[in-house]
Amino acid sequence: MNTPGADGNARAHRTGIAKMVLVALGAFAFTFALVPLYRIACEKVFGVRLERGAAQEQGAAKAAVTQRLVTVQFDGGVNSKLPWEFAPKQLTMQVRPGQSYETTYFARNTSDRAIVGSAVPSVAPARASGYFSKTECFCFTAQTLQAGEARDMPVRFIIDPNLPADVKTVTLSYTFFKNDALTARASALPSSAAAPTAPRAAP
Repeated sequence: MNTPGADGNARAHRTGIAKMVLVALGAFAFTFALVPLYRIACEKVFGVRLERGAAQEQGAAKAAVTQRLVTVQFDGGVNSKLPWEFAPKQLTMQVRPGQSYETTYFARNTSDRAIVGSAVPSVAPARASGYFSKTECFCFTAQTLQAGEARDMPVRFIIDPNLPADVKTVTLSYTFFKNDALTARASALPSSAAAPTAPRAAP
């Protein structure tokens, strides 16, 4: 025969288990919510479109219902602290919204030691930034160039077909900044260890 004290302990035990299960489910749901929340913050608050997968890119391409042409201008530069040459290999391109395109930037480390740089992109006019998606970009990771090393850096992008009709020209611009912390690490490593895995281009 169960005593009142035993019944109370059993109920408390069941209540504790139920609370633990609810906490675990809440943590599980929150983990899945982090990715869309992060994407919303980047795209809506900061105006930065994140990398899209192949399926999303193909879906956007199928959504294109117009043959309109948009001029994309490319620009690039470096911060005064970064001893690099950096510029687009192509200044303009005519594109159709909904289709994927690729262009290339060229970078060269003109110093006598390894330097790590990080690229910050921007899109103008500002209201076009929400319709410009980079599916492949060197700006997603820091870039290491050895002393005198030159490299081609590709960018793959797609413009959303819903880009406002009065936007005829979009400018994609990058500014490279020196990453002091990573540069200090790269300088302390042998050249073979600090070298990036990305393919190099001929000067």
